[in-house]
Amino acid sequence: MSTRLFRHPDGALPNTLALAYSLSGYAGGLWLMATASWPLALAATLWFAHALIVSAYLFHEFAHGTVFTQPEANTRGGVLMTWLTGSCYARYDHLRRKHMRHHVDRADVISLDTKALLQASPVWVRRAVLALEWAYVPAVELLMHAYVVARPFLDPTRHGERGRAVAILAVRGSAFAALGLVSPRALLLYAVAYLAMVTVLRFADAFQHTYDAYAIPDGDPVPADRLRDKAYEQANTYSNLASLRWPWINLLLLNFPYHNAHHDRPTAPWYRLPALHRELYGEHPRQVIPMARLLLPFHRHRVTRVQAEDYGEVDPGSGQAAAFVGAVSVSFLTAT
Repeated sequence: MSTRLFRHPDGALPNTLALAYSLSGYAGGLWLMATASWPLALAATLWFAHALIVSAYLFHEFAHGTVFTQPEANTRGGVLMTWLTGSCYARYDHLRRKHMRHHVDRADVISLDTKALLQASPVWVRRAVLALEWAYVPAVELLMHAYVVARPFLDPTRHGERGRAVAILAVRGSAFAALGLVSPRALLLYAVAYLAMVTVLRFADAFQHTYDAYAIPDGDPVPADRLRDKAYEQANTYSNLASLRWPWINLLLLNFPYHNAHHDRPTAPWYRLPALHRELYGEHPRQVIPMARLLLPFHRHRVTRVQAEDYGEVDPGSGQAAAFVGAVSVSFLTAT
């Protein structure tokens, strides 16, 4: 049995720095949000929100087993990240299994068919969700997270999970109540930071694939209605880089935008992805769509995306992305 802590020798420093940033940003940002002057508290909110974003992408690394040598250590790290990001209501193994299906099935296996749910909802509910989405409130993502919390109480097949759900609600509810008593402002800023995290993650997720999406029970196979081979995977995957000129900016998202490279080698650690991207695709890869080019479609399709039948059309080679509607409800932080 290997006694080495980190899976890759060159991963000790980058992973230690990323973990330190995640934990210090959470604790330090929250403390400043509660105690500092308003200008510093607002700056700390940005720090806290970014620490949450990095924590989410660290969860992704733990799920792929790229951080530590031992699977148990990766599991413990992944569970910790779910607590930091508020996704701990879903079991870590459920989250991991759902994300692995995304890679193995080469499809978006979603936890809840929000489109069908909204269509079946009263008109006022549907209009309220669409109005919130128009106002840039990530209502659909919040609905997904709420469903994860509520499912043990709604689904008879999950009633065995009710005790765990109550315990987590009690722990987190008590923590939020204590924070509110100490500093109502910090509670408000926490909500702002959380919404910022969800928005950044959904923006990144929205434009990384044009896969088919299936809301199917866990364990059911994806329909064999097309050939989903390696060529299909790469042709329907996009690297939405934050910056082409300054690659280090992609570190803000833990290099997650190098998505084609990640899908080519899912066990490659985050800090190797830029070099792997250049090795695989050269300096002018067809599947790169800079994030700056996706801001307009993210804005333009923010309401239609919620009920669109597919993710739209994109021709990255020509630089056209205006018709790229994007995905919704595909967060790797939700599973049921």
